[in-house]
Amino acid sequence: MSVEEHTRGRMQTRQILGVFHRMLELIVRGISLLVAFIRGPAKSQPPIKDLTLLYSATTLALKIRNRQLTSEDVVTSYIERIKEIQPILNCVVAERFEKALKEARICDELLKSQDAPSVEFLAKEKPLFGIPFTTKDCIAVENMQQTAGLVVRKNIVVDKDAEAIKLMKSAGAIPLALTNVSELAMWWESSNCLFGITKNPYNTRHIVGGSSGGEGCLQAAAGSPVGIGSDIGGSIRMPAFFNGIFGHKPSKGIVSNDGQYPSAQSYDQDQLLAIGPMCRYAQDLTLILKIIADKNADLLKLNQKVDISKIKLYYMEDDGGQYLISPVDPEIKAAMKRVVNYFEKAHKIKATKLNIKMLKKSTALWLANMACKDEKDFSYELTNRKGQLNIWLEFIKWMLFMSNHTLIALFTAMFEKFGIKHGSEKHVRLMQQSKDLYQEFKDILGEDGVFLYPTHPTAAPMHHEPLCKPFNFSYTAIINVLGLPATACPLGLNKQGLPIGIQVVAGLYQDHLTFAIAEELERGFGGWVPPAIVA
Repeated sequence: MSVEEHTRGRMQTRQILGVFHRMLELIVRGISLLVAFIRGPAKSQPPIKDLTLLYSATTLALKIRNRQLTSEDVVTSYIERIKEIQPILNCVVAERFEKALKEARICDELLKSQDAPSVEFLAKEKPLFGIPFTTKDCIAVENMQQTAGLVVRKNIVVDKDAEAIKLMKSAGAIPLALTNVSELAMWWESSNCLFGITKNPYNTRHIVGGSSGGEGCLQAAAGSPVGIGSDIGGSIRMPAFFNGIFGHKPSKGIVSNDGQYPSAQSYDQDQLLAIGPMCRYAQDLTLILKIIADKNADLLKLNQKVDISKIKLYYMEDDGGQYLISPVDPEIKAAMKRVVNYFEKAHKIKATKLNIKMLKKSTALWLANMACKDEKDFSYELTNRKGQLNIWLEFIKWMLFMSNHTLIALFTAMFEKFGIKHGSEKHVRLMQQSKDLYQEFKDILGEDGVFLYPTHPTAAPMHHEPLCKPFNFSYTAIINVLGLPATACPLGLNKQGLPIGIQVVAGLYQDHLTFAIAEELERGFGGWVPPAIVA
């Protein structure tokens, strides 16, 4: 067979697979619509009645230290909001409301005392003084559960904070609640056998993403000023995208992964994993990252003023056409074009459209970087690291409604058994291609370049739809492979009333550039879209 015939054959195979996959998506969407119709009308988040919920964390902190608001009032406002939205959205899995109120009163009493610290001291040393925050049920908070959505961990309570939580507390912040995740944080819909499924605040028939999906949902519904998520393949950015908020995956190695469960099983996995901020307002990204990056914050130049007009802008509208990946929605491509046009008109920046061919291998590259030695795979994780799960027996139990695991968790474990083996010829080749792709991005972006890229090919799918398009997470996953900073930025709602947006990527340690672009996009396109407001 000639090279030309071989190429033609591969193209035909790609086309056939593409048609089959698209038909499968349409069938599953039809089934989802039928199920949704049977279950009744969709719900959305209730209106906001307390205007305190509309302030950014930065503004709330300023008002508390200037004694314009009390910490107790702020914490109370968010507790009441969580109680209001939880029955509809199911985003919170554990709370410490009474303890948080007690800690808030201590903050207020300190401010009233003769020994009250100065406003300047608080702004510098305790920038989140009296501010409540939330985090996902994977990141350790002292004396709280850490289940990671795994039934066998339902009674596990941790005795110390994750490093990021410890730093948030040191900055004066008050932990308020834990939010729902996918089982063991390895799927992009937040659902598990312990706490059930979390629903999108803009339309409860749709997903919130994962694994930080409960956190993305809570932020979008104004149930918390700021949140902390973690991201190994898009687990901050996809929920941020689906819920219309800002979410940032920091440069690799900047924020400590200590206290995240499941923890990384290898150096390569640890390089993929990042803990970062999730919030409604772009200005809070810098505030939170400065805190949780601790001494590494100096590497990021977060205090450096950015001249937007000096930034080099690059973009791609899609990945070039991977197998079994949904095409990018026309509305998302249109939003990308509006962004490109905005920067050209507002800042005289002519964006360069790229064609990075290696992005067609995004899924394979991420899977190679996730490959584990010594059988410490997902089947091992599902036993809470106590052995290997009998996957076939567990499938039988699932069909008999006797399994403690989600169907997608079992499929993931099975897929890994037949996937890329660590140290194999294919694994070595893909790891080298990962390094080559990083070098390509390094050469393009330098220290003044920004890359605009879809966060996901579609707006939030309906519940369970991800089962027929499992690899759509590749748009975020490839940025984890590169270790580069990326900020998911909302760009309003589509015609169905669901959030859409893009992710902004910069060179290593150039997180300040993605934040500058995020703030500019917020000014130009409105940022988070709040629910109805009743004053």
